[in-house]
Amino acid sequence: MTERDTPDSWSPARARKPEQKTKISPTSQVGKTQASGVPATGSNSKSVKQRKENDTEGLPIINHSDETFNFSNLTERMPRWMKGWVFWSVLLTLVPGSVAFLSVAMLLKLPSAPNCPKIFWPLASASVRLHCGQLAASKQTIGDLLQAIALVKELPQNHPLRGQINTFLEEWSRDILQLADQSFQAGNLEEAIATARQIPADLEAHKLVEEQITKWQSIWSKAEEIYQESEKELRERHWQSAFMLSSKLLRVNNKYWATTKYDQLNNIIVTAREDGDKLYKAENLAANSSVNNLLEAIKLAESIKPDSYLHQKAQELIPEFGRKMLNLAQAKIKNRDADTALEIVRQIPPIASLQTEIDDFIVLGEAQRSAWTGTVFGLEAAISQAQQIDASREIYDKAQQLIARWQLEIEDVSRLEKARNLASQGTINELTAAISEVQMIPDSNPRASEARQEMGRWRGQVESIEDRPYLERAEQIALLEDISSLQSAIAEAGQIRSGRALYPEARKKIRTWTAKIQQIQDQPYLDQARIIADSGDLNTAVREAQKIASSGRALAGEAQTAVDTWQEQIRAKDNWTKAREVAISGTPEALAEAIKLADRVSNRNVLRMDANVAIDQWSQQLLQMARSQSEVDVARSIATARLIPRGSAAYRDAQEQIRTWRQFILPKSSPEASPESSPELSPKIEQSQPSPTSDGL
Repeated sequence: MTERDTPDSWSPARARKPEQKTKISPTSQVGKTQASGVPATGSNSKSVKQRKENDTEGLPIINHSDETFNFSNLTERMPRWMKGWVFWSVLLTLVPGSVAFLSVAMLLKLPSAPNCPKIFWPLASASVRLHCGQLAASKQTIGDLLQAIALVKELPQNHPLRGQINTFLEEWSRDILQLADQSFQAGNLEEAIATARQIPADLEAHKLVEEQITKWQSIWSKAEEIYQESEKELRERHWQSAFMLSSKLLRVNNKYWATTKYDQLNNIIVTAREDGDKLYKAENLAANSSVNNLLEAIKLAESIKPDSYLHQKAQELIPEFGRKMLNLAQAKIKNRDADTALEIVRQIPPIASLQTEIDDFIVLGEAQRSAWTGTVFGLEAAISQAQQIDASREIYDKAQQLIARWQLEIEDVSRLEKARNLASQGTINELTAAISEVQMIPDSNPRASEARQEMGRWRGQVESIEDRPYLERAEQIALLEDISSLQSAIAEAGQIRSGRALYPEARKKIRTWTAKIQQIQDQPYLDQARIIADSGDLNTAVREAQKIASSGRALAGEAQTAVDTWQEQIRAKDNWTKAREVAISGTPEALAEAIKLADRVSNRNVLRMDANVAIDQWSQQLLQMARSQSEVDVARSIATARLIPRGSAAYRDAQEQIRTWRQFILPKSSPEASPESSPELSPKIEQSQPSPTSDGL
């Protein structure tokens, strides 16, 4: 029988009874009689019986009742090895030790555990239920823990083991909550809640269930809120905010959100940021609104994968980019460049929301290109192509309007072709007939504008043919270039009325001939003014020339130039005269004033050379005066030297002299004076200057 099959009524006391029948060896019995020579008092009846049996078998046992026991005879019969002290020592050690070991083993041997799966529980004792509950709970699974709780919680409240039972119920309930928390930490909130709610409601630990569930739900809601806010920032392309929000997941008390979802969100942010860079680049390219840039922008937007958070934004941008390409094509159509427009539209990638519009644009663009050939055949082809557009399309109304217009144009084109054939003859009669033909095209017709243009061109040709003889005769008359001939030419060209084709050309000729007449009339007066000026009477010359300059006639500009030249000469002469007069007094101030007046003479005037010589002479005089003054008043000499103008012959020497004099003055300053007080000399020198044109250091 195995340990597990041992019945519950098994008792340790009963199990030890068979092992108490220990057989006492003759040697031990003999040992017990050695001390006294009589049998040991511990011998039982069975040992006596055995001795009797041995007697019957012929063993040499001495009967104490018959004769005295002879110990020496016994020892003589024993083998030699049994006579030594070693044998007896080993024997006395092993025998009691073996008996003690067997006794302890029997005492420590427990009864076999019950077979829990085969127990009939209605009749099972509390200890058995508790034992089997512990076995089930040790497996640490939800089902086993619930089974353990179910085994013991039904026991009566007044049961002697109730304290121990309640302890186990509390422990097992917390184990279930711990397993539920593991599910929660693994990211299975619903499973964790379902597990926690399996704890029976009548247990003391059940009050922790709703508290724990509320805590889990709060943590989960907070994590979801952080995740959703980060996703919202991603869709708005606020990468930094999204990263900052994602880092909050690390502080959420849930391993699943702090590890798996955090890593997932970070990977999403990195991918979204890359996609965002693509969208930024696409938007920048599209802002340029060139065909190649728009195509590249669409390609970038299409490269964003469907699992990206910016996929929806990219899908919204693709139709916008396609719409821009359609607008470019529409602009080309307005400029009657159908070939380029169709080429642009055919490059637009397939876009579901625009495909119908693109297809209709191509059909209508082809029709317009045919119509713009300007022939009846082209218009008929355009009508046929436009009629392919179905009535359900948005562009249908526009197509019908174009068809009606092209049908009218067919009639207009026929008239225009007939008129052009007539006008190609180039005579007045044919041109007049062509004009009459296009006048039959109503202003409301599509080709009315073209007809007006052709009519205006042909009228211009008629007017040119009619008026050309007047202009040619005028040019022939004007060849003599005298006043009478020029006046006759002007009268002849004046017969061309305003608004006619040759009128602008005739007016240009008339202005030229009028200027020639004015030049012939005014030239003697201007020449006379120049003669007067050459004689030296510049004022009279200015008065005479001023009459022509203010008249606004042909020679007004030339006369004004002469007046300006003569007036400048008058001013230069006056300044030179005044300079010489002022310099006569010979004072530093007078010489400085003379230098200023002489310097006003223009470089273009013949007096400028004399003025330069005089300026150099007066500058040398000022330098000599300054050197003379330095013996008495150094400050005064510096002021005089500074009157010498830049560019004069004495200017450099004057500057060197000024530096020398300043070095001479500075050591004489009081030693108590601060560096800021030394420049006080300069204002005094400046105040002594009579002219603001002199240079300073």
